[in-house]
Amino acid sequence: MRRTSFSDMDCSVAQTLEVIGEWWTLLILRDSFQGVRRFDDFQRRLGVARNVLTQRLDRLVEQGILERRQYQDRPPRYEYRLTEKGLDLYPVVIALMDWGDRWATDPDGPPVTLTHKPCGHDGTPIFTCLHCSEKVTARDMRFRYNAGRPRTPLVPA
Repeated sequence: MRRTSFSDMDCSVAQTLEVIGEWWTLLILRDSFQGVRRFDDFQRRLGVARNVLTQRLDRLVEQGILERRQYQDRPPRYEYRLTEKGLDLYPVVIALMDWGDRWATDPDGPPVTLTHKPCGHDGTPIFTCLHCSEKVTARDMRFRYNAGRPRTPLVPA
């Protein structure tokens, strides 16, 4: 079943979902952040149908989130590497993981622990204010329409 397009919505969340909102896409990104690069490795880890994986990888390449690099000539084989645009999705993947660790994990605890390589300590990155460096939560922020932008409904007419 084809999903509804969000391309006409004047909303950054909707536009992001238009790019990464398909099933399997975030899991492909999760695995990319863990160093997976090759088609067969994605397929083996995820158990996703090969045609679906091909579609998702092609879309991520088309959107500039992954780049396809040939690593073998005969037969031609490729790997998929995160671009700068793709690396910028790291906080999104970690936020989803953090939420899952808190609200959707089993009683034995989360399946993965993050370790900050420079200092060697375990933990989850936090969302901070660029100006004052304080931790930010939903209660600390408000939405404000930018001047000069038309206030259009989120759902297209």
